[in-house]
Amino acid sequence: MEPGTEVRTWLAPAKINLALHVIGQRADGYHLIDSLAVFTRFGDRLEIERAELDEFSVSGRYAAGLPLDGDNLVVKVRDALRREAGMQQGSPVAIRLEKNLPIASGVGGGSSDAAAALNGLARLWKLDIDDNSLARIGLSLGADLPMCLKSKPLIARGIGDEVSPLSAFPALGLVLVNPGIAVSTPDVFKALSSRDNEALPPLPKRLDFHTIRNWLETTRNDLEPAARSIEPAIGEALKALKKADAAFARMSGSGATCFGLFETGNVAKRAAIEIRARHPDWFVAATRSMEVSDGEA
Repeated sequence: MEPGTEVRTWLAPAKINLALHVIGQRADGYHLIDSLAVFTRFGDRLEIERAELDEFSVSGRYAAGLPLDGDNLVVKVRDALRREAGMQQGSPVAIRLEKNLPIASGVGGGSSDAAAALNGLARLWKLDIDDNSLARIGLSLGADLPMCLKSKPLIARGIGDEVSPLSAFPALGLVLVNPGIAVSTPDVFKALSSRDNEALPPLPKRLDFHTIRNWLETTRNDLEPAARSIEPAIGEALKALKKADAAFARMSGSGATCFGLFETGNVAKRAAIEIRARHPDWFVAATRSMEVSDGEA
């Protein structure tokens, strides 16, 4: 195929940890988690096409400061998948990343970019490779990658690598807010006061906006107190969401991005406009999470 004849665009959605319990620590230092995660319709975008030589470029609001060499997870994924496939199958590609999600912000942006690249390249190169093999390659580069490869509502356990997609989960109206700060995940884990907390309670049998909101009230993000002690602005983001009438607000992942739950997409959009007007320098995005219907998982 001639270079440039097939350009595919892949969404790298934001990963939102609706609840995240830290339930232990392995001997190698990795923390064990129990988390309910969803993925949003808003995220980064990757364009992938065949080329004469490998190329990688980044554009978008959060492009500045991202490495363009082998330190970037997208480049690491390309090279790892090519090693797996063999040079004959892994022909040169141009990858363009549109970076719409803040960096080091608790929404799995880098991992989601890498997962989109893994999925996209496996298809572009027409590799005979199953989901388990992709997850294995992904896990070698980051604990978040197996769940980002699924990018559907799921429960993640272990170090994030034991992924159980949910058979049904509704779309949720969300507003994502980041007060313009990056938080180091290792620093947050270091600041944890307890690493041995109880697991998530079982999900309600009937899943709708109200039952999920009520269930979330019985759960935690165990990383939130530690992150807030490092970066008090996280508290300001949560306050802004509550002031905009979020039905529920919490920090995602290791922060500093926080999410607010809203009953409809339109209510979420209005809340985002209100928060943006008060905090023009912040990252604010209204979106919906991806749903899964019975039998799709």
